[in-house]
Amino acid sequence: MASTKILEEKKQVVNEIAQKLKSSESVIIFQYQGMTVEELSELRKELKPVNAEVKVYKNTLLKRASDELSINLDGFLEGPNAILFGESLLEPIKIVSEFAKKHDKLDIRVGVISGNVADLTVIKEYASIPSREGLLTMLSGGMMQYVRDLAIGLNLYAEQKEGNE
Repeated sequence: MASTKILEEKKQVVNEIAQKLKSSESVIIFQYQGMTVEELSELRKELKPVNAEVKVYKNTLLKRASDELSINLDGFLEGPNAILFGESLLEPIKIVSEFAKKHDKLDIRVGVISGNVADLTVIKEYASIPSREGLLTMLSGGMMQYVRDLAIGLNLYAEQKEGNE
C-alpha cells in the first residue's frame, strides 16, 4: 500500500495541474517521443517570452486533474505526453505549431482552449490567425484606402471649384 507521504505528493501534483489548467488560456497536449533534450529545450526557450511553459506529468495525474475540472481528455492520454500551458491564447499555439512543422517528432494531440477541448483542426485554425500586430496592420491598411479615396475626391472637388471661379 502506498504511503501517505506519496499520496499527499500526488495530490499536490494533481492540484498543481488543475490550477494550471484553470489559469491557462491555451493548453496543448503533445507527444514528444523521439525528440532530443536540446529540441525540447529549444521549444521551452521559444515559449518563455510569451509566458508559456512545457511540463511533463504522468498521464494518470493529468487525467485526475482534468476529470476534476470536467475536461474530457480520454483517448489522448496514451504514451509520453508533454503539456504546454500558455497565459495568452494565440502566441503559444502559433509557436508550438511552427515548431511541430520543423520537428516531425512533435505530434500535437489535443488542446484545451479557454476551458474547452479543441481538436487538431481547431488548433490549426488558431495557429493560422495573424498576430495582433498583423491584424492591426491589415486594419490600418484597409482604413488607409478610404482616407486616400476621400483625399482624392476632395482634391478633385477643390480643382473643380477653382476652375469655376
